[in-house]
Amino acid sequence: MITDRLIEGIIKTQNPTCVGLDTLFDYLPDEMKEGVNTFEGVAEKVLAFNKKIIDYIYDIVPSVKVQIAYYEIYGVAGMQAYYETLRYAAEKGLVVIADAKRNDIGSTAACYAKAFLGESQVNEENLRAFPSDFVTVNGYLGSDGILPFVEECEKHDKGIFVLVKTSNPSGAEIQNVILENGVPMYEYMGGLVEKWGQSTIGKYGYSAVGAVVGATHPMEAARLRELLPHTFFLIPGYGAQGGKAEMLKSCFGKDGLGGVVNNSRGILCAYKKNGGTYYEAAREACIAMQKDLASVIGKMG
Repeated sequence: MITDRLIEGIIKTQNPTCVGLDTLFDYLPDEMKEGVNTFEGVAEKVLAFNKKIIDYIYDIVPSVKVQIAYYEIYGVAGMQAYYETLRYAAEKGLVVIADAKRNDIGSTAACYAKAFLGESQVNEENLRAFPSDFVTVNGYLGSDGILPFVEECEKHDKGIFVLVKTSNPSGAEIQNVILENGVPMYEYMGGLVEKWGQSTIGKYGYSAVGAVVGATHPMEAARLRELLPHTFFLIPGYGAQGGKAEMLKSCFGKDGLGGVVNNSRGILCAYKKNGGTYYEAAREACIAMQKDLASVIGKMG
């Protein structure tokens, strides 16, 4: 089961880090940007940057998260770089999270689910659009926007991460609203996520239907960890958004498992702060993050 595979990667590396390949052209070293003036040129350089990062981190982290918006801004060429980044990370044995925050209802949700998790039939062939293991989804349209994704998870051994308590400050405008029964909206959504994942629980006790829970809200995260024993967390907000290791400790169980922590700019742009090549600096940033998280979480598994 895919969440088991992610957990085993965390145990093997003792590192619950997910490297966010949210790669803007502006993040690249000046020498890589020189002379580029087309989307095709941008895409070529971004892909080369990503591949080099992956080459230097795939043995010390279990997963990458690739945010689609950073590629869509470069048009069709950018989307090709997105696909190739997913494919290259998968070839290196990393668990690949497509951060696309998809959702709609009925047949449209089913199309999104097939695009990122399943297959589409073309005459006699079943073809995959994107080589991803997980996709992020927005659950605030309700069950008919989620169940098509769950169906693809069951069919193809894939997973999803549903937005529950996000790391952005204004998320509280909706997610912290108190319902008539006295339950905050994020808790109610968390309960739905736990329910949606019941059919996909693996050997470590976590389902393929995970939750996005921001590191910047430790009290809410602690409550969700208590309420959602079978839900694995994707944890954004560490580093550039202000989340610190101590703040996200509550996302993990006593065995040091239960979540994977995303870091994007802190790894991609580490060379700008620490010097050296961008790929060596990225590796060192992953090692430093592992030590920081392990000092709080302890042994994993």
